Amino acid sequence: MRTVAVLPAYDEAETIGPVIEGTREHVDEVVVVDDGSSDGTPDVATDHGATVIEHVFNTGVGGAVRTGYRYAIRNDYDLVVQIDADGQHDPAQIPRLLEAAADADMVIASRYLNESFEEYGFVRKLGISFFTTVVNALGGVDITDVTSGFRVYRVDALADILHRSDRHWAVEQTLEAARSGQRITEVSVAMPTRETGDSQFTFETFLLYPLRMTDVVLRVLLFR
Repeated sequence: MRTVAVLPAYDEAETIGPVIEGTREHVDEVVVVDDGSSDGTPDVATDHGATVIEHVFNTGVGGAVRTGYRYAIRNDYDLVVQIDADGQHDPAQIPRLLEAAADADMVIASRYLNESFEEYGFVRKLGISFFTTVVNALGGVDITDVTSGFRVYRVDALADILHRSDRHWAVEQTLEAARSGQRITEVSVAMPTRETGDSQFTFETFLLYPLRMTDVVLRVLLFR
């Protein structure tokens, strides 16, 4: 099974090097999709042996991972590992996710099957719970951590669920996979809070979640 790791990155020059080094131990190729960084992230990634695809401007995580997925599809990989460049995701856990992929189309590393989610702020936990509850209700599944960005996909299944929106890509993608009958499983993986940068879960964005969730649901139910 040929395996590629996709790392979406935006101004992660301080953290991405060790993540690439750790990830390379478990996959055939590491692809960093630089999403318009201005801190030298592409150079650091190249120095650590990654294949780098550069976006001219910042599209958001959803756009970056979609570029990486298309690379995996175009180059006939069997499995895609998605892992963040900020150090929150431990590359040493990749073999466990790959093992679970033997019987699944999508493997999600869950913070809610252990106690690491308890370190997160109230608004962040509320946002994760909101999206997870909606996907479970509409998709007929029992997932604990739908927004997790540490995942493994079977490429032949991934090609059928490529998300269109750059915002809340994981929610759209997981809901589409659930509704199309793909096999989704979770593996317990601890993920500490990131030491640098800002979380996407803020009170202001939380107020927009119902509207954004409506957009995601309509996108999946009406336009797929």
